[in-house]
Parts: sequence; structure tokens; C-alpha cells
Amino acid sequence: MKNIILFDGAERGQLLPFTFTRPVGDMRIGILTIKEKWEKHTKATLSFATQDYLSTKFSIIKADENLYINGAVCPTRNLCEEVLQLKIGQSLYDNNILIAFVAELDYIYSENNIANSEKIICKSTDFIHIQNLTDIFTKNDTAIKQDFELLTAGRTSANINDTNRLYNDSQIFAEESAVIESSILNAKTGPIYIGNHTEVMEGSIIRGAFALCDHAGTKLATKVYGATTVGPYCKIGGEVNNVVMWGYSNKGHDGFLGNAVIGEWCNIGADTNNSNLKNNYAPVKLWNYITEKFENTGQTFCGLMMADHAKCGINTMFNTGTVVGVAANIFGAGFPRNYIPSFAWGGAQGFDTFQLPKVYEMASIMASRRGIEFSDIDKDILKHLFEEGKKSRFWEK
Repeated sequence: MKNIILFDGAERGQLLPFTFTRPVGDMRIGILTIKEKWEKHTKATLSFATQDYLSTKFSIIKADENLYINGAVCPTRNLCEEVLQLKIGQSLYDNNILIAFVAELDYIYSENNIANSEKIICKSTDFIHIQNLTDIFTKNDTAIKQDFELLTAGRTSANINDTNRLYNDSQIFAEESAVIESSILNAKTGPIYIGNHTEVMEGSIIRGAFALCDHAGTKLATKVYGATTVGPYCKIGGEVNNVVMWGYSNKGHDGFLGNAVIGEWCNIGADTNNSNLKNNYAPVKLWNYITEKFENTGQTFCGLMMADHAKCGINTMFNTGTVVGVAANIFGAGFPRNYIPSFAWGGAQGFDTFQLPKVYEMASIMASRRGIEFSDIDKDILKHLFEEGKKSRFWEK
């Protein structure tokens, strides 16, 4: 078995602000993270080749022979077979997209070195490639279906008691420790996966495709439209439509969230709403960290992109296509800007800087509530981003 490493490809810049705090391959789409998908398919343990400031937390493990896989590519059985057949000095491409290559221990990644490798054209067409922010929610339906098949093959769902109403129950799978009471689960539009130690509270109405990951839950009378993923230790309430929440984040109250991606350690205040459709039905633009301007997504529906450790207060109103940076804290009346830099503190009335000691304090308290340590390594990552992002904090100038 080859030693497998997920590398950050050219896609990383287009996936900011989420890749500020993680490698590309640590992103969640469907039920699993991309790393978890590859581990399930290959039965191997993977590591990361990522940015220097992330490498202590997301380390790389090398061997005499290493299989490098693009972290933005999700595996399928067919693709996995092609990737695992690669030999040292060979690379696999889909059009001009590098999917994987095999190299020796002392290999140094560069465009020239890759160009000199033996180029093999990929035959598989059934895999997901995440190239931009909107791919995370627009391709989530397919990702949930693929992960559902991967996780439930040959297994039988736990019993879901008769206080619930089920539609197309062959596509509904609950782990043994899941608690589901007096709710409606409709899998006619896609599979529904209910993970370990989860709770679907009374009155919840869920349409697939839907994933409730381990230790997550829905609050009373939650309304969910697919394709939605609720990551580990997340809570949702109110109305949710085509949302991907990555982990340890909360939207526990009424309010609408649609066509959105929410990172880890975020909190959405009560009665917060995001617009996901412009009044004139025009395609939505999103802030692009590479070009440093708003770029057309080509999507009619696009809501909120909220990076790790960001928070918003009650009754926050987010315009269509709002991008919120790492550890931003938004509150107050009116619509805040469509692009909110990392470590911003404020809202429509203006911003101050959310200083690092207060960021650490907030993150530590939130982590401790989950029984997790907010480590010095995590602090170092945020410190790097705070210093690197100073140029974006226009209010300091």
C-alpha cells in the first residue's frame, strides 16, 4: 500500500476563506470530509501537504514511495482504482487538472517536476472536483448520495420508531445511538443519514438529501430542505435549505439559512436570516480573495459563506452572497457589507478589530463547552492569519 498524501492544489485560493484554517482535503462535503472519503476507499491513513503555517496541525508523513492526491478531488471506486495503479514518475490528469502523482521520498513538488512526469489521462468521469465556494453546496446532493452508499453498503438501519412518518424508508439510515421522535423524514428526493449520538427533536420536517453527522441535532420543529449537511456537534433550528455546516457550529433558533456554507466553531444568532436570491434574479457575485474583487459565480441562488470562529448576533441580516472571514463578529441593525474581513468586530455601522486575546478567550470557551482544548497550535494559526490579514482591515488605515 502506497503512503498517501493530500496536497493543496491551485484550487486552494478559490476556496478561501475556508482554507485559511485547513488544508483543502479537510473540507466537508456530503457526509464525510474529503480525507475521510479517501481513507474509506483506500483503507489507508492519509496526511497533508499544505501551507507552512498549517503544517504543525495538519502534518505530512512521507515514505520511500508516496502517492500525492489533489485534496479538492473526491474519490469514487473507479477513480480510486486509477489512482492506486500509478507508479513512481507518473501523474494522472483530467483535462488540465492534476489529480494525483507518485513520487519518491525526496521529491520536491514543482510545476517543472510535474511537467516532466509521464502524463496519464483519467478515464473516470463520476467524481466530484471542488473548484470554488459554490461547488460545496451545489455538489452536496451528489456527495451525500455517494457517501450514503459508501457508509451504508451491506448494513441495516437501526429501527426508527412509529412516532415518526417515513417516506421511501429504504433510503433512510439511522445509526443505533440516534434518537428520532415525532418527525417527518422524506427520502423521496434523496437519502437521509442520521449519525451516531444524534437527536432529531419532535416536529422536525426533513427532506433529503440530508446528513446529520455524529453528535449533531435538530431543534424542535426544524424545517430542512436538501441537500443539507449538518456536521459533527452542530445544532440547527428554524428553516435550512441546501446548507453545509462543517462542525461544532450552531444555528439553534428560528431564521432562514439557504445555499450557504458554515465553517467550524461558528454561531448564528436567533432570527438571523440570509438572502439567497437577488431581487432582480441576477447571478450572485462573491468576494474573491485572489483577485480581491467580487466575481460572478453564475449561480442564481447563493447565500452566506462564513469562515471558522465567526459569529453573528440576533436578528443579523445577511445580503445575497456575503463572505465572512475568520473570527469575524457581526452584530447590530441593518445589512452588513457583502465582504467582511477576518477579525472584524461590528456591522453595518462600521468595524473595529477583534483583538487576538479576546479571540483566544472566545474560542477557548466555545471549545471547552465541547470538551475540546483550544491549543497553542490553534492560537498560532489564528495569530498568523491576524498578522497576514492586516491589509484587509481597511478601518485601521
